[in-house]
Amino acid sequence: MKVALTIAGSDSSGGAGIQADLKTFQAHGVFGMSAVTAVTVQNTQKIYDIQEIEPRIVHDQITCLFDDIKIDAVKIGMVSSIELTKAIARALKAVNPPSVVLDPVMISKSGYRLLNQDAQDALVDNLFPLAEVITPNIYEAEALIGKKINNVDEMKNAAQEILNLGAKKVVVTGGHLEEDRATDVLYDGKEYKELHSHRVETKNTHGTGCTFSSAIAANIALGKRFIEAVSLAKEYITGAIEHSLSIGQGYGPTHHFFDLYAKAGIN
Repeated sequence: MKVALTIAGSDSSGGAGIQADLKTFQAHGVFGMSAVTAVTVQNTQKIYDIQEIEPRIVHDQITCLFDDIKIDAVKIGMVSSIELTKAIARALKAVNPPSVVLDPVMISKSGYRLLNQDAQDALVDNLFPLAEVITPNIYEAEALIGKKINNVDEMKNAAQEILNLGAKKVVVTGGHLEEDRATDVLYDGKEYKELHSHRVETKNTHGTGCTFSSAIAANIALGKRFIEAVSLAKEYITGAIEHSLSIGQGYGPTHHFFDLYAKAGIN
């Protein structure tokens, strides 16, 4: 069985973070492992508090797994401080990792900044050069390039600029654009590709960015190349949103096992 590692924060409500990552890996037939960067106090309505894990512990979680297990892909999610960013970079440089998918969790769906500028700069300087694929949403791409993005052409320009920051391949997700279709722009330094899906009308989209990037990592672990891995991840996240769950009083999660439930005849 292929193995993937997520380096990310814990979401106590189960819809995002390492919980979403592990569910996504398992849904793809990939065994999931985790290095926890932070513990959050949250439900479907809001985040109440956060406790970072000591950087040394995060570093050692990563290196001890590589000492023992062959890992086929790595996904990095929420890294909220400069010290954590540097600890993760040191650990990955020490173990010669496989392909890394980096979800730069910097801006929330509502546009709220989660990282200050210094922490964002540390993320770019330390982790972008180690990542095979980077998956910013529109807000995060805007923060990285310092410009507004209003359409697909500007998403392409942003992908080029993000590549210039040290990334190897970029997926700018366009779910936050006010358009009829949800369009993602892929760029590998040579050519652009647009992936389109219909827009699903639901408020239950908690954890979509985590799930999408983890699906890319899972497909890479399974041996898929960049375009195919992202295309399959796009299909998967669209289905997960279509079958999203109305859990809690706020923004519910996507359904990571929608396909397995359908095959089992479970509604």
